[in-house]
Order: sequence, then structure tokens, then C-alpha cells
Amino acid sequence: MKRSAFLACAAATLALAGCNKNKDQAGTPAATDNVPITQANPPPGGNWSDVVNATAAGFMMGNPNAKVKLVEIGALTCPHCREFDEKGVPILIEKYVKSGQVSWEFRPYLLHGLDLPANLIARCNGIKSFFPLARAMYKDQPDWIGKISAVPQDQLEKVQNLPINQQFVELAALAGLQDWAAARGVSQEKSNQCLRDEDQVNKLVQLSSDVNTQYPDFPGTPSFILNGSLLPQTASWEKLQPQLDEAL
Repeated sequence: MKRSAFLACAAATLALAGCNKNKDQAGTPAATDNVPITQANPPPGGNWSDVVNATAAGFMMGNPNAKVKLVEIGALTCPHCREFDEKGVPILIEKYVKSGQVSWEFRPYLLHGLDLPANLIARCNGIKSFFPLARAMYKDQPDWIGKISAVPQDQLEKVQNLPINQQFVELAALAGLQDWAAARGVSQEKSNQCLRDEDQVNKLVQLSSDVNTQYPDFPGTPSFILNGSLLPQTASWEKLQPQLDEAL
């Protein structure tokens, strides 16, 4: 899907009834090349949750050689993903990731125009900051989505007509994301630089499109891949945890 189509989604209401995929997306399969592991052991005095590596499709926390590899396909604008982050992720990290039994990879999916600037900012400060920023975005999701919901339609349409390297800067500003990021250690100058990065925009669009190519039965966000297999009808921690325990 074209980038402008994602931005157009932001002009519509963001009061999401669910987090369904966009079935019109198409793309080529995701890259299968392995991304070099930059950290393979916990730091002195730390544990496996302190180990974060980039992957071909996202970011992975935990033991790269864990027995169980969990991939979450999530959208930062998705309220169901926010619920999983609130209810499931603390247990996932504490009980499963820290011990090195499970690695947890977050793979981004674009549902709405705001997912692009949100993801650009979440990854703006490097690998180590991704999970803290993404999780903080989930916590504050009602605030920044609420700001966009209050923006008049004609103002959003004006943003859509801007050059690509300005669109996401302005969209993020309407949601207050630069100020939000600045309060968490990412300067406005750095945020705006990341928001203008067309290579990263194209990468995120492609990664999202690749999900539907790789997984034709992808039901929406959040979805989970356990040791390479997409789990059907598993969109909550209550349904995921028994399958993690069984895999272990």
C-alpha cells in the first residue's frame, strides 16, 4: 500500500472497534537474511531481558538461542495490543524472558496513519530504547490517539498534501509525539530527523505488507508466531500463556 494511504487512515476516526488487517495490502516476502547478533549474553549482574537485538523484521528481547521463540505482530495504535502489553508482557518478561527460556520479538504492523510516526519515534534512539519507548507508547496510547481524533478533517487533509519528508513530522506534531519523546530522552531535533527518514518509512511499509504475504491467514493484531508457526485465535495473554508452557 502507498504511504499516502496509510496517512489517509489517520483522517478517519481512530476509535478502533478491533485491530483487523487491511486485506488490500500486498508485498514481497520478508528478507530471510539473518541480522548479525550484536549481544549474545546478559551483561554482568543482568539477565536475558537486558539483551536486545535487531532482527530482519523488528527487535528481539532475550536469549537469541532460546528454546522457544515468540514473535508478536503488533500495532502501536491497536488497543488490543495495548491490553496485551499491560496484562501479558510483565509476566512474559519476568517468568519467561529473564530466564532465557523464551525470546520475544516485536514485529511492527501498520494499521493507521499514526502507526508510521509512532514506530519511527520508537526506533529513533536505537536498539536499546525500542522496547521502553514502545511500551511507554502503549501506556499513553489514549492520549496521543485522542489528540489526533480531535483534529479537524480538513487539517489532516492539508498534512496529507505535504511533501513526504514533512508529512510524518506534522502528523506526529498533531499527536504531540515529539514532545512526548523529548520527555523520554529523544530530542525534537532527533525525532524530526527520524520522521523524515524515507528509507525507514519504506521499510516499515514493506515489513507490514510482508506479514500478509508470509501469513495469508493473518487475523490481525496482536498475532503471535511460536517457533515459526502462526497461532490461530490467540490474541490475548490468557490464550498465549498455556501455549508457551506447552512449548517449554
